[in-house]
Order: sequence, then structure tokens, then C-alpha cells
Amino acid sequence: MTELSALWLPILLAAVFCFVLSAIIHMGPFWHRKDFPSVPDEKRARAAIGALDIPPGEYMLPRCHDHNEMRSPEFIQKMTEGPVWLITVRPNGMVGMGPMMAQWFVYLLIVATFAGYVASHALAPGAHYLEVFRFIGTTAFMGVSMALVTDSIWYSRRWSMTFKMLFDGLIYGLVMGGTFGWLWPHALPA
Repeated sequence: MTELSALWLPILLAAVFCFVLSAIIHMGPFWHRKDFPSVPDEKRARAAIGALDIPPGEYMLPRCHDHNEMRSPEFIQKMTEGPVWLITVRPNGMVGMGPMMAQWFVYLLIVATFAGYVASHALAPGAHYLEVFRFIGTTAFMGVSMALVTDSIWYSRRWSMTFKMLFDGLIYGLVMGGTFGWLWPHALPA
């Protein structure tokens, strides 16, 4: 067993490395450029939806309120005719990236901490690089990525987008695994 407190440097650097890498992945001309296509006739869509003055939040359209309503002919007709939407409404105005970037960094720190926690209970100081890499990489990948699959299962996110985000998570897991493997504490002298 390794003390979690001995892993503060790999936890911090793994989060920093993944944070920088995620900025490169998302700002560069890589695989996320076309994740969110525009709606047809954006001007009309904005005018129609904007007039509703929907407050920020998550919404479903059409929305039933119980199982009986879900089976009603009226609700079935609404679903058949459409539109059928799961939408996220954000506040108006430019998106402030600072708070989101700070939250992302804190999330990476949390994932690195939990990955370190798992590995610290499985591996002693002086563990081989590949053992550390395997434990940390797998745990970090799961922490960053696996819950994203439910968005495709339940909320109709395109599978292609989910697979791209899983690929991102694999990269972050590999980076965290490599960082911990590199900085894993050495064996204590006998």
C-alpha cells in the first residue's frame, strides 16, 4: 500500500497535463470541430424559440407527466408528429470559459485523486511502471469517460460523438497513467 499523500505531485501534474492536452484537442483542428451542427434556418429557429423566453435548464418536448399520459393517444400523436427534443438552454450572452475551465480542472484533479486512491491500495512504493500505468490509466479512463455512454443510450446523443469523447478519455487515461508511472514513489530502503 502507498500513502495517498505521497501521490500529490502525480495527481497535480496528471491533471495539469490532461488540462493542457484537452485544450489542444478542443481548440485545434481535430475531431471535435463538427460535434454540434447548426439547425436548419437558424434565424427562424432562434426567433421562434427565443420568443418563448425559456429559462436556463434541461427540457424535454413533448413532456408527459405520468405513465398514463405517456400511453394516451394525444401524447403518442405529439411524439409521432414531432418535434421531439431534449434541449439544454443556457443563459443568454457570451459563454464565460473561465468558470467552466476551472470546473474541468477540478474534475481532472478529482479523477486523478480517485485513480491514485485505487492504485495506492493495490500497489506498494516501488511498483513497476506498467503496473501503475495499468491501474491509473484504467481508473482514470473510467472516471473521465464511461458515464458518457449513458447520454447516447438514454438521451439520443450521436454515438459518433460519444465515441470521440471516449477516445479523448482514453488519451487522458493514458496521460494520467504515464504521469503516475513516472512519478510513483520509490521503494522504501530495507
